[in-house]
Amino acid sequence: MDVPLWLALIVIGWLGVKLARPPWWLVAVLLLGGYLIAHSFLGPAVGAAVK
Repeated sequence: MDVPLWLALIVIGWLGVKLARPPWWLVAVLLLGGYLIAHSFLGPAVGAAVK
């Protein structure tokens, strides 16, 4: 079964928010922080560390 990555991420994120019930400001900070780090000079370093 082929599931697009964006759909899998949305479903996993939605389940995580529903089950763990983190505050919405924490979700926003994590999303914004991840976006900003990915588009900065730290992006390649984080990508290499994750691999």
